[in-house]
Amino acid sequence: MSQIKQLLLLKKSGISNRKAADIIGMNKETVNNYMNKVNADSLSLDELIRLDDPILEHRLKGGNPAYSDKRFETFKALLPYLQEEMKRKHVTLKLLWEEYRNEHPDDHYSLTQFRFHYNQNTKAGKESPSTILADMRTGGEKLFLDFAGDTMGYVDMETGEVVQCQAFVATLPASDYGYILFVRSQRTEDFVYAIMQCLKHLGGVPKMLVPDNLKAAVVKTDRYEPSLNRVMEDMANHYGTVIIPARPAHPKDKSNVEGTVRLVYMRVFAELRNETFHSLEELNRAASLKMKAHNQKRMQKHPYTREERFLAVDRPNLMPLPDRDFEIVSYTDLKVSTNCCIYLGRDQHYYTVPYQYISKTAHVAYTRTLVKGKHSANPVL
Repeated sequence: MSQIKQLLLLKKSGISNRKAADIIGMNKETVNNYMNKVNADSLSLDELIRLDDPILEHRLKGGNPAYSDKRFETFKALLPYLQEEMKRKHVTLKLLWEEYRNEHPDDHYSLTQFRFHYNQNTKAGKESPSTILADMRTGGEKLFLDFAGDTMGYVDMETGEVVQCQAFVATLPASDYGYILFVRSQRTEDFVYAIMQCLKHLGGVPKMLVPDNLKAAVVKTDRYEPSLNRVMEDMANHYGTVIIPARPAHPKDKSNVEGTVRLVYMRVFAELRNETFHSLEELNRAASLKMKAHNQKRMQKHPYTREERFLAVDRPNLMPLPDRDFEIVSYTDLKVSTNCCIYLGRDQHYYTVPYQYISKTAHVAYTRTLVKGKHSANPVL
């Protein structure tokens, strides 16, 4: 019988944590940590005791299983409100729990579980940042972006061929919270799409995006002032953020995201190595679940998870998302023909222009839904 099951049986008998630790020869703080996980678990004490030893061991040592409980999603959405209310005079956590219980009478945490999750997030928010790279540890300040070197693929149902996909990886250094999305290539369009999906997942926009010196993001690599792709500039302006590529030959500039890439290899690539997927969507669903489990796993040197730290220090400092998605803007110069039209080859359409611009060059900017043009400083479309 495992020590953990012995602990649970002692607790069922009403033994205190300190006395149980003495009986089974376990550190008192370790016992406290196990019991915190037990209190937050969706299974009751009796249900946990009935589990086979290996399953019980994995459940309590492999991270906090409470985060697979849909009640945590409700709690996570309430967390900013709870933290603000606790700053007000005379407000107690028990009062907030009673209000929460009344709003969710059929699906709510017990007071013990409610206190545990709130205290975990409070603890994560109060953790002192490292003095090393302190500027990178500011919540919501930077989001590091990169592509993993290895690829994963899916089997095309029509051709039977394996389609290899690129792994886009992002991380917030203050919390070490990671994100992964497989896309078809490292082209600018796919890179921008991956960033958009990442920002939606985070629920906000950091003040800086820090990509590696990717061909998709950086046109010219310079030691001090890399020239950004015009598309990336437009995207940054749309989201109200700035893009600062990592400097070449400065590994510390991107150490966080490279660390996340290594973890992605272990938590996603290795664990899915024997799985077969038949679409990019199916591959991304599986990868997302693995990454979620990674973010909700207790960190070795801290008493909280990456997700708890993210909710405490990153999420509150992110800028709001804009009302609409970013669209890639393309640019071209077209000569106005004698029929007062310009021809846009991309969509094979003619667009009319005032007659006074015949034979002149129109500077055209276009997206999937809009075409605009101008001659010098005067709009012509």
